[in-house]
Amino acid sequence: MARLKLAYIVLDGAADGPAPKRALDEAETPHLDRLAATSLCFGVYTIAPGVAPESDAAVLSLLGYDPHKYYTGRGPLEAVGAGIPFRDGQVAFRANFATVDPRSMRIIDRRAGRSVTSVEARMLAEALDGMELAGGEARALFRATIGHRAVLVLSHRSSRLSASVSNSDPAYKRVGAISVALRDYEPYIAKVEPLDDTPEARLTAELANEFTRRAIEILDSHPVNEDRRRRGLLPANAVLLRDAGDRLPPVEPFRERFGLDMASIVEMVVERGIARVLGLHDIPVEVEGRSRRDILVEEAEKAAQALERFDGVYVHLKGPDEPGHDGDFEAKKEAIEDIDRHFFSRLLDLVDPTNILFIVTSDHATPWSLKAHSGDPVPLMFSNPRIGSGIQGFGETGCLASARKVLEGGYNILPEALSVMESLGR
Repeated sequence: MARLKLAYIVLDGAADGPAPKRALDEAETPHLDRLAATSLCFGVYTIAPGVAPESDAAVLSLLGYDPHKYYTGRGPLEAVGAGIPFRDGQVAFRANFATVDPRSMRIIDRRAGRSVTSVEARMLAEALDGMELAGGEARALFRATIGHRAVLVLSHRSSRLSASVSNSDPAYKRVGAISVALRDYEPYIAKVEPLDDTPEARLTAELANEFTRRAIEILDSHPVNEDRRRRGLLPANAVLLRDAGDRLPPVEPFRERFGLDMASIVEMVVERGIARVLGLHDIPVEVEGRSRRDILVEEAEKAAQALERFDGVYVHLKGPDEPGHDGDFEAKKEAIEDIDRHFFSRLLDLVDPTNILFIVTSDHATPWSLKAHSGDPVPLMFSNPRIGSGIQGFGETGCLASARKVLEGGYNILPEALSVMESLGR
């Protein structure tokens, strides 16, 4: 019997947790339902019960690495994903272009209306890149990535820096190395504070705060923002920092850990950084300026090709998370239906499901009623025709209600999947 391949597919933020109605339940998803018909269902807390995870820590966990042991901050992963050289002793932050009142530092929009194009972001980033800090003793390397997102890497000529500092983005609180989304917060840029009493942490906080102040001075009058104001758009006149890291995760390579030579198909820079750090084969997909339909079809086709070449493929599909943050139930349901219609339909046309164990889950819940990530369990499905009878459809309520058990940590998914593969005649 042929060894099963693994198709590990994550629907970003698709779960709704405690929302009064759930997009996965109400979406029309005939192709996901086809997989559900021969499946085993579980629930999973991607980090731990009650923890509302950010996507980076969640993805590290889903790929089999307990973030409480291996996570060292999002910044270095973003840097690696963006192709920025990073060494221990530097500090990297995930960054967002935002809109603020430059006088009061009040945040008007944490993502500058989500309307910053990658071209605009690169032009704004060029004005900040190479900024000298601390009288020329330190330097800021700043790169735009996708849309409003960016990466900041701080280095000092004569001192190591420390990631033991708080966020300037008030929507996220540091809990150890992990940032947790807050439901309630004061909408002002927060002062970065050292989280331990060391010279390295104090210096890093000073540099981050200097960068933040000077970035507002530079960006507020930048020609890109003057043009955005003329067009009735919010200016991207500030940078919010979070998730500092001063080293890369000390991980065992994925192939050695699980005995699988895996590829990855992801859209976001941090996901690419995680894949590269773990040693997965990164298969790029161009997303800028393309329709979701075309992106999803290409992702399906590349996933099918990867399943021919490798032991499996990890695919992280965007779409449901943003309307969850926007509180838009209908748009979230439509995003899930688009994934079913364009990705799963095409993938199932191209592969033989009998030779594949499908894993389908979410990296976290983004309840549209909360407009934020939550710490609720998400549905998890293992599917293969050899499993036999499953459930009627891949709905969140039905999958969790029929769950064989609830996994307390996404890092338990792959060991469970390998056990299922063995029982099916791997």
